Amino acid sequence: MQRATAAPLVMAMFLLCSFAAPAQTLPPSKSAAARPAAEQRKPTPRPAARAKARDGEAEARLIEIYKLAGQAKSREALAQAERLVTDHPNFQLAQLVYGDLLAAQSRPVRTLGDVPGTTATANATMLGDLRQESLLRLKALRERPAPGTIPSQFLQLSARNKHAIAVDASRARLYLFENTATGLKLLADYYISLGKSGIEKMVEGDLRTPLGIYFVTSNLDPKSLKDFYGSGALPINYPNQLDVKRGKTGSGIWLHGTPPAQFSRPPLATDGCVVLANPDLERIIKTVEVRSTPVVIAHSLKWVAADSVKTDTQAFDAALQAWHKAKSTGDIATLTSLYTTDFNSYGKTLADWTVQQRTEAEKMRGRAVQLKDLSYLRWTDSGSDTMVVTFGEVVAGARSGQVRRQYWVRQSRQWKIFFEGVV
Repeated sequence: MQRATAAPLVMAMFLLCSFAAPAQTLPPSKSAAARPAAEQRKPTPRPAARAKARDGEAEARLIEIYKLAGQAKSREALAQAERLVTDHPNFQLAQLVYGDLLAAQSRPVRTLGDVPGTTATANATMLGDLRQESLLRLKALRERPAPGTIPSQFLQLSARNKHAIAVDASRARLYLFENTATGLKLLADYYISLGKSGIEKMVEGDLRTPLGIYFVTSNLDPKSLKDFYGSGALPINYPNQLDVKRGKTGSGIWLHGTPPAQFSRPPLATDGCVVLANPDLERIIKTVEVRSTPVVIAHSLKWVAADSVKTDTQAFDAALQAWHKAKSTGDIATLTSLYTTDFNSYGKTLADWTVQQRTEAEKMRGRAVQLKDLSYLRWTDSGSDTMVVTFGEVVAGARSGQVRRQYWVRQSRQWKIFFEGVV
């Protein structure tokens, strides 16, 4: 018989079992509840060759341990915690929970990481980080997005955007979507770590993670990287053209993994990158495509019904159609009126751009322009309302064309382009 219970710990931390199950499910296995009590007490031997970790699996097992503890099934929770730390010895949060469950066999445990006073004082920062990581994992899994909802930034994706990524900084969570014939489908979501100084990057070296709409630009071979970056890295195009317009500086913002000694990093621990556990990053690397995958990073994602995202875009649709018509007919006056006075395209001013448009119109000789694979995403903050538009521009009669990206800003009630360039 156990000499103590984990009840105080349950009240302090583990009595948080009323959340929906995480998106990932555990592989079929013999549960702790189905094992004989004698078998549960025996240490689980480490397999000679550990199976490759699956994305989301470790977190799902940790949450199951929380549930068991919350249901006063401390023996089962301990057995599962022992197996988890055997499989993932570098999972520090799991090690902390395992230690608490062991301590609860002989004394009350009143908080996550209930260690002796001197040890707690000496490791106050680490304990605080692990407690915050635990709370954020639980928060994200309790506050699941409603079925059929998507982040409000994804107004329209083309068939070329096979996947999309959205980051909610307030929940330390990354959401991975598949773009299907019927719309965006949430595939998985993962705990992440962000910049040491938080979010909204402004200048080089401020240790903040940027906010905005970005795209994966490349896939870096892990063999070319230090162990610090884990299983690989996916750079994004920070600073984007809105960032440049606002005078933001810096570079080298990546989605990357963790060093071998860490399964995950504290919520605020990077130099500005978005960092995931290696199994989670590996799933993303195998899934997304370079250049066509949008990455939204927001302070807090607003989830809306998928069929309602375009209800507030009629004015923008009209502006885009006016641009398309003017481009196709060579109406330079109308075309120019749809650009801001401070328009810039890699150093070209509006005057330079107007000359280029006249030259292109002469070459087209009245042939219509087709917009293929049109996608647009909306970024709204206190500074402005912006549309990031990407499309293939194909002149009638041609078999292929250039892929263009435009940044539109709403000035009063009018939408105008402040940047346009070839992707």
